[in-house]
Amino acid sequence: MKLLLSIVTTLALAMPAAAQPTIFVVRHAERADGGAGVSPTMSADPDLSEKGKARAQALALVLKDAKITAIYTTQYKRTMQTAEPLARALSVQPTPIDARDTAALIDQLKAGGNALVVGHSNTVGTILQQLGVAEAIELGDNDYDDLFVVVRGEKPTLIRLHFPGILIQ
Repeated sequence: MKLLLSIVTTLALAMPAAAQPTIFVVRHAERADGGAGVSPTMSADPDLSEKGKARAQALALVLKDAKITAIYTTQYKRTMQTAEPLARALSVQPTPIDARDTAALIDQLKAGGNALVVGHSNTVGTILQQLGVAEAIELGDNDYDDLFVVVRGEKPTLIRLHFPGILIQ
């Protein structure tokens, strides 16, 4: 419970009263096949594992009051399934954008408003860079708990948080 209060407090501080658009960027939750690459025994488009589904629920709890008006995923099930609990709670239809088309995603984000972006370990750093974040971000194969908060403005501000796969409601 302390962790949840800490996350909520940090998010509240990240959203200035001037209502600068805030972009929340996460990597998809844990895959059912447990792998990061594709092998003959792995699906190229796996579902989330049970742990991943729990993490998606935790993400929805953390972001439910963040005034998110747009959700962007890639064309892969794991990103869509990560966004689904929050999308359902907010009645926001996620917009899938090709994982290789960061420029199209950034164009959509320029429309303003708070947004959630669910990407991949190899796209999150590029997305943050394209949003104007100077710090280089790299995610490992097992990094699923990062929540990047980018407050847009003349010079974007990055806050890096971590959230567990299960939160007490």
